[in-house]
Amino acid sequence: MSLTIGVDVGGTKVAAGVVDEEGRILERIGRLTPARDQVKTAETICEVIVELAGRHDVAAVGLGAAGFVDESRATVRFAPNLAWREEPLKRRVEDMVGLPVVVENDANAGAWGEARFGAGRGEENLVCVTIGTGIGGGLILGGRLYRGRWGMGGEVGHFRVVPDGRLCGCGNRGCWERYASGSALGLEAKALGMTESGAQITEAAAAGRRDALTAFGVVGSWIGQGLADLAALLDPGCFVIGGGVSAAGDILLLPVREAFATRLTGRAHRTLAEIRLAELGPDAGLVGAADLARSG
Repeated sequence: MSLTIGVDVGGTKVAAGVVDEEGRILERIGRLTPARDQVKTAETICEVIVELAGRHDVAAVGLGAAGFVDESRATVRFAPNLAWREEPLKRRVEDMVGLPVVVENDANAGAWGEARFGAGRGEENLVCVTIGTGIGGGLILGGRLYRGRWGMGGEVGHFRVVPDGRLCGCGNRGCWERYASGSALGLEAKALGMTESGAQITEAAAAGRRDALTAFGVVGSWIGQGLADLAALLDPGCFVIGGGVSAAGDILLLPVREAFATRLTGRAHRTLAEIRLAELGPDAGLVGAADLARSG
């Protein structure tokens, strides 16, 4: 049995696990991320790899990094929540642990995990959208992870839906994630006079509070509209929706599906792509990175 290690490197936590060929996590460990120090972050990654490799016979390592990863899957060009700038992460980690390493964007790794072992199983053309504070995305086209010419494809949160709209952290205005993310849900709730935030808004909606349901309706409509635009471009067989906001389940999916069905171009003459909830949760990036390391 071929075992690999997957490491999901976020701004606050490094999560690592040994993963088998069926996507099962045999052991997992974690560390806090020393996000302000690029060398210490790499050292922390190596610590968890060495610890796991000492107890399992592993063949390779996959790193899911929250940032722009180059076309060779070797260098993190930029990471907004980490100190990495043109960080040669593949070489640095390989030199320290003595195993082959593949580096991939964390959302891409998560999309691959869902395609192989989660909600996207059996579908060769899918779009995975991770809705958290912002929006991450990954594209599986023809059964392969689409990365683009320079390795930076799939940044779906940053196509613009409102010219000169809300300022985005990327520096542009009107990006989709400013209207269709967890942050956007908080803005809508605040505009309706709510003082709750995050999971509390979901709890209020589950309890039937009209203001919370309205906030979800607005954000869900924006998500559905964006999916309709992506369907016009990519024509996927399904969309997989993950991330923290997706924990709301049908409270979110009902307005998403309604908006998608009413905004899709040529909707009377085409098959509607299915919109599914992600199945792997926070493990998707770890499992996907490990599998990408196995396949190279």
